[in-house]
Amino acid sequence: MLSKTLRLSIAVLTMLVLALPAAAFDTRARAAFVTDLKTGTVLLSKNADQPMPPASMSKLMTLYVAFEAIRMGRLSLDERLPVSEHAMSYGGSTMFLDTTDRVRVEDLLRGIIVLSGNDACVVIAEALSPDGTEAGFSRFMTQRAQKLGMTNSVFANSNGWPAANHRMSMRDLALLARHLIEDFPEFYPMFAETEFKFDGRAPQNTKNRNPLLSLGIGADGLKTGHTQAAGYGLVGSAKQGDRRIVFVLSGLDSSAQRAQEAEAIVSWAFRQFVESTVVKGGTEVLRADVWMGDADSVGLVAEQDLSMLLPVLSAEEVKAEVIYDGPVKAPVAQGDKLGTLVVTPEGMAEVRVPLVAAENVARGGFVNRIKTVSGLLLTRLQQGPEGAL
Repeated sequence: MLSKTLRLSIAVLTMLVLALPAAAFDTRARAAFVTDLKTGTVLLSKNADQPMPPASMSKLMTLYVAFEAIRMGRLSLDERLPVSEHAMSYGGSTMFLDTTDRVRVEDLLRGIIVLSGNDACVVIAEALSPDGTEAGFSRFMTQRAQKLGMTNSVFANSNGWPAANHRMSMRDLALLARHLIEDFPEFYPMFAETEFKFDGRAPQNTKNRNPLLSLGIGADGLKTGHTQAAGYGLVGSAKQGDRRIVFVLSGLDSSAQRAQEAEAIVSWAFRQFVESTVVKGGTEVLRADVWMGDADSVGLVAEQDLSMLLPVLSAEEVKAEVIYDGPVKAPVAQGDKLGTLVVTPEGMAEVRVPLVAAENVARGGFVNRIKTVSGLLLTRLQQGPEGAL
């Protein structure tokens, strides 16, 4: 079997898709990741798979586990949970809870989302922990994250308090954000709330720290973070029209820089890219040679639609690569996977779509097979000694 690789222009496949190489956003963040949820296109990736201190952005995992528990009936929004001395012992951003409190779960969730309450996280953690401890909950979070595909995440606590073995990658945080948005639409509106006045006891901590929520740019989540080791970070999401982006920034120098960088990334992601259908499902990409069949070729068609975000400015054709092992051996059944269409716009991650047989090709009869072998022998003889069998 020979390996055949063909360079094709997208214009040959369906339509003329012109694009400049994607101009990477020149972020000041130490690590960053930006993705379009509708198409799955990665728009920016900088140190995205490097495990780093996530600070309070890791509270999103505590929230995910809590939302799951509510859906499963293990926890209810009106249930009141006790506050332990351990929960009360945390400093930093808190709800100012004490051991005399019994707090509604719904208030605790808002306390985590809006107020970034370290104490609220621990109250939830101890209620859901397999052994009643925050450490046990952290181990459970790590296992749950792995099952969600977050392979670069390890949790030492429930709230992102600095710890040597508490790490997440930017890609993992973006994946977690996507799960929160898509898995729990009933809870996601909480992330857009700009203020939560809990019991009137902490007037200095009532505002959501997300700098984008009030700018009218479609931002509706999710979580800020800051520690000395992590710098200033943000897991954000914004929706404009039918497009939604998720972005993660970490390692910025100040809250002002975080706000500037986050707003600039949202503007860049929505203004500099346009969604294009590169190839429609069922469209014939090319014809592959067939060996010993009753036809000498078979059409390769895209198994599904391929839509991508491409840079708005135009300069050159986007190229695609078709890879298949050929010639294809008969018989061939319609729908058999025979190859792959690989589209790699310069400066962006590649996207792959399976190519399948457009029609059946039966095994050729005796005469047809003799002609095929004779043709091959003749070709080899014409090539000389190096081409002989």
